[in-house]
Parts: sequence; C-alpha cells; structure tokens
Amino acid sequence: MTTTLIPAGTATDRPAHRDPDVLRWLGAYTASMVGDSVYYIALSWAAVRAGSATQAGVVMAVSAVPRALLMLGGGVVADRFGPRRVVIASDAVRCAAVLAVAALLFLAAPGLWLLALLAVVFGTVDAVFMPAVGALPARVTSRGQLARVQGMRGLAIRFASIVGAPLGGLGVAIGGAAAAFAVAGLLIAVSVPLLVSVRMRDLPPDDTAAARGATALHDLRAGLRYIRGHRVLVPLMLAIALGDLGFVGPLNVGLTLLADERGWGASGMGWVLSGFGTGAGAAALLLTLRGRLPHAGRIAGWSIMAGSVAIGALAQVPSVLTAVGVALLVGLLAGLSGAMCGALLQTHSDPAYLGRVTAVSGLVSLGFAPLSMPLSAAAIGVWGTGPVFVVSAAVCGLGGVIALCVRDLRRAELPG
Repeated sequence: MTTTLIPAGTATDRPAHRDPDVLRWLGAYTASMVGDSVYYIALSWAAVRAGSATQAGVVMAVSAVPRALLMLGGGVVADRFGPRRVVIASDAVRCAAVLAVAALLFLAAPGLWLLALLAVVFGTVDAVFMPAVGALPARVTSRGQLARVQGMRGLAIRFASIVGAPLGGLGVAIGGAAAAFAVAGLLIAVSVPLLVSVRMRDLPPDDTAAARGATALHDLRAGLRYIRGHRVLVPLMLAIALGDLGFVGPLNVGLTLLADERGWGASGMGWVLSGFGTGAGAAALLLTLRGRLPHAGRIAGWSIMAGSVAIGALAQVPSVLTAVGVALLVGLLAGLSGAMCGALLQTHSDPAYLGRVTAVSGLVSLGFAPLSMPLSAAAIGVWGTGPVFVVSAAVCGLGGVIALCVRDLRRAELPG
C-alpha cells in the first residue's frame, strides 16, 4: 500500500473542520466507534443468551487480557508500519471476524466458545488498533490543528455512545445477536474505504525504524526512554493515570450502586448518565470550535481538581435532579481535562514516537484504571457510597495536583 505524502504548508494547514482529509478520517473513526458500540451490545446479549450471568461476564472481560498484554507492542507496530496501514488492517480483521460470527449465528448456535474467541480476537486487534488511532491525527493534519481534532474526536465518541446502544438494541430486537453483529461489521467496514482515501503526511519510508534494521524490542526501549526523558509527558501520564483511577470506578460501578441505594432506579441512573454525556460533549464542542485554549496545562490541572470535587459531591446529593446537574458538571470538567490532556499528549510528542506514547497512555487507562471497578464495588459494600466516592475524588484530585505542581506541565501550551 502506498502512502500519499503531503508537504508542510499545504492543505493540512487549513482549519481541521474544513479539511476534507480530516473529515474523511473523522467519518471513518465515527463509523468504527459506532460499530464498536453495536458490537458490545451484540456480544453481551449473545453471551447472556448462551450461558449464565457469570459466564457472560467472563466473555465480556476476556478481551481485556490480550489488549493489556500486547498494547506496548501495538505501539511499536503503529510507529514502524505507519498508523493508517495498521488501522486499516485492524478494521479489516475486526470486520471479517464480526461478520463471520454473524454468519455462524444465523446458521447455528455454536455456544460461548465462539463468543470468547471473538472477544480474544477483538482484544488482540485492539492492542494495535488503539495506539494507531492515537497516532493517526498527527499524520492527517498540522500540529496547530491537533487540539481541534481532539475535540472532534471527542464529539465522535459522544455520538457513538448515543447512537450505538439503541442501534445495537434495534438490531437485537429485529434479528437477534446475529443481526446486531452484522450491523456492527458493516459499520466497521465503512471506515476502510474512507481511510484509504485520506492523504497522509508521513515519514519517508527510508527513515522508518524497520528500514534501518532496528528490532521491535529496540524500538520499544527507545520509546520508553523517550517518554521517561520528556519533561511534559511523564507528569502528564501520571495525571491521566490518577484521574482515570479516581474516575472510572465511581462513574461505572459506583453510580449503579448509588442509584440503587437512593432508589433512583434505572431511569434515574440513565438521566444522570445523560447529564454526564451532555457535559462531556459540550467540552468537546468547545475545543472543536475554538481550536485552541490558552494555558492548557493549567486548565487541565484545575479542571481535574474541580472535577474531583464534583465526583465527591455526587454521592451527597439528595435528589435525581441535583445528581443530574452535578453529573453534567462532572462531564464538562472531565471532558475538558480529557481533551486538554489528549491534545497536550498529541502536540508534545514527536510523531515518530506517537504510537508508543499512545500505547503507554492507553495501557494506563485501559489496563490499570478498570481495576478500580471491582475495588470500588467491594469497598462500597463495606463502607458505603459516600466514603468511597470521597476517596476516589481524592485520588482523581491528586492528578490535578501533579499537573499544577510540575512546572513544565503547568506551563505547557497548545500550538497556535
């Protein structure tokens, strides 16, 4: 596959929301994310119908193992072979796997083993797909537009979460899990021709690590050394890790238990989640429209700090209406800090290392942060929601403290 190179100072310097290449990339990313949402609905439904609740939980969780184990290697693959090639190949494999399972489910009922195998394949492919997705924007647009692209990506994620779940539910209602899998596969397939049509700014082929004869292990070590020696990336990743550790538990398991404890019911929890989604979407829209916010490091630190206070307050509110308002604030602040951290990660990393940088950041968010969910549930069972939310808020707030106390991160700016 050949890659069309774009010299600096050409179309990539135009605003991202008016750049056809960025819009094609965004369309591909959105289609893939909606397909992912439909896939998870189909997988969970099929697993529940084929086995017990415990077995269904194992099927849903099994993809996390290869993803966590192979994520660092996936970053090396993305940097060695180029993120577009890796994303296209990943989407092609995921599409083929999902459509194959859909066909088998139409013809027979193969059982949980097939679903577990599909989850393992997805987790393995995700290990290279996610670092490549993180590295791709820097090859599509100019450095000055990366913050706006981060906002556009956040809007795509919000859109996928809003559209994907009901679309997956509709597929299940009409034709069962097989139909939902087929819809997911077709949506993922849409991303491939869109990505093929995107022009890329890329490293010359002779300058790649693979052409120099360096081993993958050498590339991995070089990437880790690059991160370890970077004055912005190290504290930024610590801030992201602590923010995720304090955020994931309360907003996933903790919110469900809180709604049950307060008698809000499923509808009340849905309204609270809608408030969070609205706030996060508003933050992404702000960055999309502005393209750049000054004092990015300070904004990231203070928004993490303020968001942690809002998380702690969520367990103290007396009514659903108040909880929705607090959740909207949590979403706005978490969306703002996430967008700032993501934009800083993109703009302060050398594009040649961006796959490995994204892999390390993703390993923290997707490998360590989910561990807080069972811990949060166990702790709530012992001490209740209030104290656990406060502790989670303190952990999250510590990320903001790091962002504000480390001078290089506090003074970090997004390019104009």
